[in-house]
Amino acid sequence: MRIVVFIWIAALISCSQPEKKQPVIQKVSLGVEEMADYPKKLSEWNLFTEPMSDLIPKDAQTFPYEINAALFSDYAYKARFIKLPEGQSIEYHDTEVLSFPEQTVLIKNFFYPVDFQNPDAERRILETRLLIHEAKGWKAIVYQWNEEQTDAKRVILGKKVPVEWKDASGTLQRINYSIPSQPQCKSCHDLGGKLVPIGPSARQLNLEGQLTEWIGKGWLKAEGNITFPKLANYSNANETLDARARAWLEVNCAHCHRREGPAKNSGLYLLASQADPYRLGVNKPPIAAGKGSGGLKYSIVPGNPDQSILVHRITSLEPGEMMPELGRSLNHEEGIALVREWIEKME
Repeated sequence: MRIVVFIWIAALISCSQPEKKQPVIQKVSLGVEEMADYPKKLSEWNLFTEPMSDLIPKDAQTFPYEINAALFSDYAYKARFIKLPEGQSIEYHDTEVLSFPEQTVLIKNFFYPVDFQNPDAERRILETRLLIHEAKGWKAIVYQWNEEQTDAKRVILGKKVPVEWKDASGTLQRINYSIPSQPQCKSCHDLGGKLVPIGPSARQLNLEGQLTEWIGKGWLKAEGNITFPKLANYSNANETLDARARAWLEVNCAHCHRREGPAKNSGLYLLASQADPYRLGVNKPPIAAGKGSGGLKYSIVPGNPDQSILVHRITSLEPGEMMPELGRSLNHEEGIALVREWIEKME
């Protein structure tokens, strides 16, 4: 009897308590109001017109951009956009990523053309990554597209997605494409302990008058007569071999291998602006490469790519050896050939 009375009293007390409402947190102002979190579906961001797979922005504050040298991601193509808050502009920086106002959203869509010989025809979008500039810093979230290509669902822990395409030679390629987890996003976008954008720097965005156009439209704030820096396009044979190889290393390696990056303790710094050959790896022994060194002595041995740890690591597909550590299951054959030639001709 005492047990029954206790249960009845507990239930009565519970019913008498006022219901606690979850606070509604206003996130980035895109017409989306969420319960302490961002949307579970990409469509709720209202970024693109229907059909979403055409990737046509809904408003003038969302605009595409291109970069000179792209990170290799298993040969995936990318469609990049910036969404600026109304009435705000980007502040110029000559050496680091541009300074974006709060509530900016950086949008990157990863896709494969069905046939690389006709890349503007049919394609399959696999994922969309958003970087959102909140008051406390940047936040990364990832969406996986459905088979119907009508929408994308938010993923937290990452996914493996089978994908196939015909490459430029007509050969059918098949891989399990890796969509990153949110912690993996942070591991690559870490600079000085903070999550930050990697790509949209002045040297990356300086192509075909893009930055000048942004200034004219009020999207970019830059004062005086500026000579924009420029990173080479590593695929452009008209650029110098040194500029191309250094650009490839910057975009594929330097987000970690720089003084403020996660691999700073290696002492190997691979920004294209690195002027010290030793810090670039020339005749530099590894600090703690372990099996990643492949039994080799120096990061770069001038004239001998086969004795260079750098070549070993960008060629390996073994966990604990391959570099970059994430974002690829294939070798970038063209990039490897470029770095090999660069080392071969190094004196």
